[in-house]
Amino acid sequence: MNVQVIADPAGRLVWASQALPGSAHDLTAARTHDIIDALTSANVMTFADKAYQGAGGTIRTPFKRHRYRPKLSRRQEAVNRSHARVRARGERAVAILKTWTILVKLRCSPCRTTSMVKAILVLHHIENPVY
Repeated sequence: MNVQVIADPAGRLVWASQALPGSAHDLTAARTHDIIDALTSANVMTFADKAYQGAGGTIRTPFKRHRYRPKLSRRQEAVNRSHARVRARGERAVAILKTWTILVKLRCSPCRTTSMVKAILVLHHIENPVY
């Protein structure tokens, strides 16, 4: 399943999308759920992985080395390291979802998956209130 997650800078889950089949590309899923437009219109700087290259707006992705092109420069590698440090906080949110064993080997419809992810999100907010 493909579930898009938005986390705050501290790595807490903020929002989870409806589930799509696992064959859906991350950028396609983000566009399907209008995540890119919403973040851009709210002027929220977002750090994403290489799967979101070409998203535009306020979405920032690391430099990607392409085949048959020279290696990344030292400056580009330094930018990628800094980008990874910022993203590591957001990856904590994905790790929180993966701690729920029910999601690890899930084989059901996206509709059922969406219900489970939303329930987990509610339980997460009950366990970890933000004041």
